Amino acid sequence: MAMWNIPGRKLVFGVSLLMMAGVLGACSPEVGSKEWCEDMKEKPKGDWSANEATDFAKHCVF
Repeated sequence: MAMWNIPGRKLVFGVSLLMMAGVLGACSPEVGSKEWCEDMKEKPKGDWSANEATDFAKHCVF
């Protein structure tokens, strides 16, 4: 229980979350890149969001 009384634990937790988000975000290819287009071609069309469909049409079809 003493572990949870560490001063600044919210700051440490917040920084940890931001770092994890940065690492996970860095794993996906940039929208419109060749890798992104290939990933979208493999993803089931029913799982695409409206934004993904628009970006795919804009960057990968035309």
